[in-house]
Amino acid sequence: MNRVAGILRRTFGIVREHLGTDPFGNKYYIIPEQKTWTGRFVRAKRMVVAANPTEYEYMEGNIPSEWDAWIRGRRKEPPSIEELLKNQQYRQQIKLKAMEVEQRDVVLQAKEYEEGLVAALPQTVVKGHTATASFGKQQVSEEPTSTANTFQPGSWMPNAKK
Repeated sequence: MNRVAGILRRTFGIVREHLGTDPFGNKYYIIPEQKTWTGRFVRAKRMVVAANPTEYEYMEGNIPSEWDAWIRGRRKEPPSIEELLKNQQYRQQIKLKAMEVEQRDVVLQAKEYEEGLVAALPQTVVKGHTATASFGKQQVSEEPTSTANTFQPGSWMPNAKK
C-alpha cells in the first residue's frame, strides 16, 4: 500500500518526507527537489506542521532552536534526538549556574551594604503628581497654589514679607 501511495504522490507532485518530531509535537518534513509532470523543476522545501496550528496560540519557543535553524536553512542536516537532549541538558545547567551566581551576588551585595562599603539605595516615596506645586516636598503648603475653577479674584492676598 505504501508503494502505491508513494507512486500516486510522485505522480501528482506531492512528495514529502517526514524527518522528525520535536518534544512539543511539531512534525518536520522536507519536500525534495523534484520534476513535475510538466517537466518543471521544483526547488526543495522544508516545512513544519505545528502541533497547535492556530496562529494566535503560537508562543515564542514553541519550535526548538535546532529545528528552527534547520527550517531557515542555517544548517544542512536536521537535528538528531541525541543532539536535542544534549542541548536541553546544557541549557538546564546554564540556568542552574545563573541562579547560583545571582544568589551569590545578592548575598555579597547585602554584606557590602551591611559593612558600609556601598551606599544603600535611596528609598523615596513620592506622593502627589508632578504637576502639583507640592510634588516632592515633605509637607504640603497651606497657601493656595491653584488657579482652577474654584479661584475667586481678590479672595486671596499674598503674605507680606517679614
